[in-house]
Amino acid sequence: MQDVRTWIEIDSRALRHNVAEFRKRAGRGVAFMAVVKSNAYGHGLVPVASLLARGNPKSPPAPRLRRAGEIRNPKPLWFGVDSIVEALRLRREGIKNPILVFGYTLPAALREAQAAGVTVTISHFEGLEALGKLKRRPAFHLKLDTGMHRQGFQEADMPRLITALRTHALIPDGAYSHFAYPEHVRVAERQERSFERCIASLARAGLRPKLLHLSATGGVCEGRKRYHMVRVGFGMYGYLRRRFRRPFVRPVLTWKAIVGEVKQIKKGEPIGYDLTERMQRDSAVAILPIGYWHGFDRGLSSVGEVLIHGRRAKVLGLVSMDMTAVDITAIPKARIGDEVVLIGHQGREFIGADEMAEKIGTTAYETLTRINPLIRRVVV
Repeated sequence: MQDVRTWIEIDSRALRHNVAEFRKRAGRGVAFMAVVKSNAYGHGLVPVASLLARGNPKSPPAPRLRRAGEIRNPKPLWFGVDSIVEALRLRREGIKNPILVFGYTLPAALREAQAAGVTVTISHFEGLEALGKLKRRPAFHLKLDTGMHRQGFQEADMPRLITALRTHALIPDGAYSHFAYPEHVRVAERQERSFERCIASLARAGLRPKLLHLSATGGVCEGRKRYHMVRVGFGMYGYLRRRFRRPFVRPVLTWKAIVGEVKQIKKGEPIGYDLTERMQRDSAVAILPIGYWHGFDRGLSSVGEVLIHGRRAKVLGLVSMDMTAVDITAIPKARIGDEVVLIGHQGREFIGADEMAEKIGTTAYETLTRINPLIRRVVV
């Protein structure tokens, strides 16, 4: 890049590959939701959704209906977002695919959701009441709390929920829950049973939702029940939890910067704020124009690494707000303007978001979603 000092590259082939692999594992007739919440896990909400919407992969053939109320595969590609703000941004970008908002939608925004054809999540009785006051209502999915104890109606709420739905003349378009620990067989099976009991209660009341979904990335990898749709987020971007590490996904994001300055520092000299580190030898140092404001965590001070000319360069001293120093003594050809990889491949080396996260005691989820959204995302 000639006009920016740091940027993100989104590998379109890797993204499409990962989606295809998860669709294959989800099975025939199962709809696919691409989860693009939190700026597409740091990858860029609009670039990722636009890329997938353009492809708009056709849905596999649906199986025969097995019981009353079961439906054939609906829209081939859904998008999942956290907020109505994200959903409306996608609509402004011309994306017409169905969108589900996972998070709480303020009552004042429900009319906007309806006008934009956005499906909202209703997870509490106050939400049902707000929906019931509207003449023109958005489509909605019920969130059921089957054991994670975050959002959702619990099993004990079913009688009251059915009464509230009837009172407000509401029929849910869908219902879903979320696995707390998909690799724990007994816990996951307990959640599946709870989900099915809740759905059975709704069905007996004549309120069976048309679209059921429970499995996300972990559920698909573990072979949990698919129902009508799967929601894939982190796995779609090429990362899986350690238990699920399999070669079928490829990392989608590469974070790059440039060398902004090169200098020589004598042995024994301190470097950076608070003089936390001293040079152990006469050293060549590169100053990178990125820091914790950009999402390169301050916890990487003196322990993080980047790639320059296909070799690892260690972070020296404290990561500053907008600058970071790295040791390039072993990379004598490094010059101002040279490309630096913070996350991704360069030559034979690779630094993953999970490696970076491990060094600062967090997860790859947090590492990626904390990359500054103002940094340019480029689809390659």
